[in-house]
Amino acid sequence: MYAELKALETVGVCRRGYFVEGLGGAQFALPGAVERLRELRSARHDEPEALVLAAADPAQPYGAALPWPKRSGARAARVAGAWVVLLDGEAVLFVERGGRSLVPLRDPDPEWLEPAVRALVAYVRGGGAKRLAVERFDGAPVAESEAMALLVQAGFLAGPRRAVLRP
Repeated sequence: MYAELKALETVGVCRRGYFVEGLGGAQFALPGAVERLRELRSARHDEPEALVLAAADPAQPYGAALPWPKRSGARAARVAGAWVVLLDGEAVLFVERGGRSLVPLRDPDPEWLEPAVRALVAYVRGGGAKRLAVERFDGAPVAESEAMALLVQAGFLAGPRRAVLRP
């Protein structure tokens, strides 16, 4: 297949390069796609673009084409019923199956956690789930974590042992 792609590059149908960070080997893309990738790289947003996807969704590259972000104690997998929150295309928050546990995929910081939680609230309220009852955050009870204030601020209702969000 490499030989064919190389031949297509010679006649100008595609371009060779390293377009996706973390993927090894030469990558090929259509010339128009290369220009669109360059535009995305140079565009800076004040607010990161947030997206919530099912962890097993083919459009979600982590666990298939890209490795999950490495963080001590964080475990994420492509399983049915789990979700992942992406900020500017980077996985930052994993919602375990059933929605009882939120797993940050980078060190918790309100700078990225607030937009990630807002995206999760918008997803649930938009009909993505019937309800979300978070009991654990980063392996600890959510009621004892600093994340409880962020969850309540975003629209969750605080309970004695969990934060609940209904559409």
